[in-house]
Amino acid sequence: MHHITPIIFNQEDKQRKGRGFSPNELKEAGLNSTDAKKLGIRIDRKRKTAHEENIKALKAHSEKAKTNSAAAAPKKKPKN
Repeated sequence: MHHITPIIFNQEDKQRKGRGFSPNELKEAGLNSTDAKKLGIRIDRKRKTAHEENIKALKAHSEKAKTNSAAAAPKKKPKN
């Protein structure tokens, strides 16, 4: 999987790429720090804001990762 980067706004309301997602964004997306580490999502503990675009990106990334892991998981053979 590729790494996703958050979009943050500076004081002039210009967008730029951030270093990581805020804990509030992870919480609203339904993830915790261990889930984020497993998915390769960086966390920026200094940030306090939660932007809706980042929450949507986190939800989409986690759903995509879940479907990819379910498809890659080996299927069990029935016992005879």
